[in-house]
Amino acid sequence: MKHLNLTAAEQSVLNAVRNEPLTSSEILKKVDNVPMILSLYNILDELKSKGVLKSFVKQDRKYHCAS
Repeated sequence: MKHLNLTAAEQSVLNAVRNEPLTSSEILKKVDNVPMILSLYNILDELKSKGVLKSFVKQDRKYHCAS
């Protein structure tokens, strides 16, 4: 795997979902340096575009996990 340059916020989000899939609100509660949900969605999109994050829907809730 190639080395990715992740921002501190991206790394925090990735660390939060590394052990278990979480919803956006669960991620926001675990991550200190992402103050707003809109910022979190931008970070999630960036991580998906870098290929290090996947999302899925289970029981009508969207979960995010490290890929």
